[in-house]
Amino acid sequence: VQLVESGGGLVQPGGSLRLSCAASGFTFSSYGMRWYRQAPGKERELVAGITSAGGRTNYADSVKGRFTISRDNAKNTVYLQMNSLKAEDTAVYYCNTRMSVADPPYWGQGTQVTVSS
Repeated sequence: VQLVESGGGLVQPGGSLRLSCAASGFTFSSYGMRWYRQAPGKERELVAGITSAGGRTNYADSVKGRFTISRDNAKNTVYLQMNSLKAEDTAVYYCNTRMSVADPPYWGQGTQVTVSS
């Protein structure tokens, strides 16, 4: 299993970024995917999740209405569209999946998002 995030960077407050996570090594269309983030000195937190076919999504309260998770099963890629970014969104963002509760979670290397003027 390999998860490779991209799309992070420096953006001003109120700006937008779209993160991508390219997946390989497993049947992507069969598994839910999630985005987590970890800010300095804080625990890693779940940001958004999407089911295998993309029919259901869920979001942390702190990002509802601003972030959108989506996936393209033909491209084995999951996205996180982030709008109206705030300084408190600054973190390393990680892509995640897990085959079952008996399996370990898989993580990408992370992509840094910095929101600052």
